Amino acid sequence: MVLLIVLTLFSLLSTSCSASLVTDFHVLVTLKKGFEFPEPLLSSWNSSNLSSVCSWAGIGCSRGRVVSLDLTDMNMCGSVSPQISRLDRLANLSLAGNNFTGSIEIANLSDLRFLNISNNQFNGHLDWNYASIANLEVFDAYDNNFTALLPVGILGLKKLRYLDLGGNYFYGKIPPSYGTLVGLEYLSLAGNDLNGKIPGELGNLINLREIYLGYYNVFEGGIPIEFGNLANLVHMDLSSCELDGPIPQELGNLKLLETLYLHINLLSGPIPKQLGNLTSLVYLDLSHNALTGEIPPEFVNLKQLRLFNLFMNRLHGSIPDYLADLPNLEILGLWMNNFTGVIPENLGRNGKLQSLDLSSNKLTGTIPRDLCASNQLNKLVLMKNFLFGTIPEDLGKCYSLTRVRLGQNYLNGSIPNGFIYLQELSLAELQNNYLSGTLAENGNPQLCGSLLNNPCNFTAITSTPRKAPGDFKLIFALGLLICSLIFATAAIIKAKSFKKSGADSWKMTAFQKLEFTISDILECVKDGNVIGRGGAGIVYHGKMPNGMEIAVKKLLGFGTSSHDHGFRAEIQTLGNIRHRNIVRLLAFCSNKETNLLVYEYMRNGSLGEALHGKKGAFLVWNLRYKIAIEAAKGLCYLHHDCSPLIVHRDVKSNNILLNSSFEAHVADFGLAKFLVDGGASECMSAIAGSYGYIAPEYAYTLRVDEKSDVYSFGVVILELITGRRPVGDFGEGVDIVHWTKRVTNCRREEVIRIADPRLTTVPKDEAMHLLFIAMLCVQENSIERPTMREVVQMLLEFPRHSPEYQSSSSSLPHYQRKNLANEKNYPKK
Repeated sequence: MVLLIVLTLFSLLSTSCSASLVTDFHVLVTLKKGFEFPEPLLSSWNSSNLSSVCSWAGIGCSRGRVVSLDLTDMNMCGSVSPQISRLDRLANLSLAGNNFTGSIEIANLSDLRFLNISNNQFNGHLDWNYASIANLEVFDAYDNNFTALLPVGILGLKKLRYLDLGGNYFYGKIPPSYGTLVGLEYLSLAGNDLNGKIPGELGNLINLREIYLGYYNVFEGGIPIEFGNLANLVHMDLSSCELDGPIPQELGNLKLLETLYLHINLLSGPIPKQLGNLTSLVYLDLSHNALTGEIPPEFVNLKQLRLFNLFMNRLHGSIPDYLADLPNLEILGLWMNNFTGVIPENLGRNGKLQSLDLSSNKLTGTIPRDLCASNQLNKLVLMKNFLFGTIPEDLGKCYSLTRVRLGQNYLNGSIPNGFIYLQELSLAELQNNYLSGTLAENGNPQLCGSLLNNPCNFTAITSTPRKAPGDFKLIFALGLLICSLIFATAAIIKAKSFKKSGADSWKMTAFQKLEFTISDILECVKDGNVIGRGGAGIVYHGKMPNGMEIAVKKLLGFGTSSHDHGFRAEIQTLGNIRHRNIVRLLAFCSNKETNLLVYEYMRNGSLGEALHGKKGAFLVWNLRYKIAIEAAKGLCYLHHDCSPLIVHRDVKSNNILLNSSFEAHVADFGLAKFLVDGGASECMSAIAGSYGYIAPEYAYTLRVDEKSDVYSFGVVILELITGRRPVGDFGEGVDIVHWTKRVTNCRREEVIRIADPRLTTVPKDEAMHLLFIAMLCVQENSIERPTMREVVQMLLEFPRHSPEYQSSSSSLPHYQRKNLANEKNYPKK
């Protein structure tokens, strides 16, 4: 009898489990229908074979139920059905590293412990029913397109220890209540549009080991002193988010801290001596701030330091001798300060130094002889100081050297004979010294300096105009003053008439929640706010009452025509686009005479302005490569993830905008065809595109498609490599594409011959790879060009893990995050 009861219960249990597995089976089949994927990726998901579910790719089972769904990095796109929440025994869910779009909501999964939806294109919000997933421990939503306030329902996840909401479009303030998530070991809110003050309540997260809040957020105030309570913290990255005020001395309490990144902010005052207590510190970057005073003597205790960046501050005093005795120091960047005295004599003897940049200071004395004691030094930049004496002969034996910049000092004597044999040397700037001797150009085609008859500054020297006679200057000044007064009066009258029409006659279509009105927008449309003029129209900069900065583009060429050529419908489509590397259209305003487009403001202007203007020298190689990747991702989204696909039609460096952290955003997409219909442009060809960027097939087809955009993007890559404009620098009838082919003989190994001479570091392998991609993009036959998706994949293929890439350049946003669940490292944007 007992045996019969046991068998009956077992049978009922088996039937229940079997029925539940059938439900799981049908849910997975439904999910598959929403996915788009390359064959034969999910070939094992056979809808005719129920019994094989637990052996399907990415599926894990326990006790006859699906408990794990892992589709990480499967190159899939499409949408995720809400049916996924019917997998009610799911403990592990990872959709990371795909291109899923649309909204997503996870609910009713009480067993769920691990959730990773990072590196996708999900949008909408994250206001889920978190009470139904209360056992969640790891939540990773990094790098999506979520646009909302930070979710507060997440506070109910008492077991949460890993939270990454970075790389999205979350806006507003960080809720102080986030300080109640006391189980957190990892927190990233970096790379959003957050503002306000960083709440001191985050200092209550005493179990926190890593915190990332910077990059693209714009905070008010400074670093909370409560952060000194985070005793278990190992990594702190608050870079590039406009923090001001002093560095709190309380940070000196963080004895376990290994990484402290505070670069690209507005921090002021002296460097706290208490930071010398951080004896575990490996990476310290305080560069690009407004710090004053001297390097604290207490830093002698930082024996683990590998990276030490203080460049672009207002520091003074001497460079401490103890820096030469730090046994692990690899990268030292102190350039553009006011340091005086001599370079520590023993610097380099520890045998680890790889990169040294002390340029643009007031250093005197001689160059230490042991800078390359163990042949690891690859970059030596001491230019623009007051150094004298000879170049140490030992540097002629430093075979690891790739860049030497010693110009604009008072060096004398002979150039070390050993320089002849430094085959890795790609740049040697020795100009404006008192040196003698020769260098070998063989194997070093990019070496520059007067001794080589190859000037290091390729900027054209213009002749000085003769002085105008005094009377002529007076007449000219008076005439200019009168013209200015007339122009100003006309502008005031025009502005008044523009506003006189009143906000009532305007209609505004907002594409997200806005905290300003049409009147606020019209207030900034005046000549004094003009920041750009081009074929698309006039661009104005404005600051709204809530502090938000916007760019307003007044479109040209539409007039009062009753026909809008489909423009309004297209604008509605463009306004709904959300991607990290596409400039967001916030609103569209119109009346009977004028059309205004309201965009998010990009503080660093266009790539063209940065690359070909005074900022070009600050666009270091790693930043240029990053810009190429980000711009490619934006175009890829337009071509492959929009429905219908969007052809930009006017890809150029001036239509790639850079925000305050130099993140690239594609702009003016989809407008070119309406400008052709609505009126001719003086900057664009009267056709489609801009001179120097137009694909050759347009001349006989008069049609553009996505491969036309690919060609134009190839030209942009060549601009990034060479620093040259697409036309005008190569003689009549020659553009940058033909010039590149001629100079390199179509061999990527010759890329160093065309590299921008302003770059202090150009990794040859990376440059070759980038040139190879560019030349694929500018193939004469459009069929032979890659797609933008293939371009993105090729750009990401190159391994970028060198120490210098990861930590030496603070112009490049960089941080890593560690997935606590599977110990996998993901590179941050």
